Amino acid sequence: MLINLELLEECRDLVHVRMAAQKQRIERYYIRRANLRYFKVGDLVMRKVIQNTQKLNAGKLGPTWEGPYRISPIIDKGSYELENQNGEKLPSNWNVAHLKRYYC
Repeated sequence: MLINLELLEECRDLVHVRMAAQKQRIERYYIRRANLRYFKVGDLVMRKVIQNTQKLNAGKLGPTWEGPYRISPIIDKGSYELENQNGEKLPSNWNVAHLKRYYC
């Protein structure tokens, strides 16, 4: 029993090292596969049309993107506040997954 108790700490340390290595592998895999996009203040972007923002009776043939909108302050990593061309801010923040760059 005493030998098992002494080996217990070593086993825990080994498990901790393996867990840290696994987290690093998962992070590298995510970064390699993810389509990370970053915008700066003033960039023009298109906003994805979702069900609560689409016009009535647009149907499946309606537009899937609307805009262009300008990026105003960056709220958080991946979260942006938008304003239209007239300078009016949209009521909510938008995640980077629902935005794409607008090329003039």
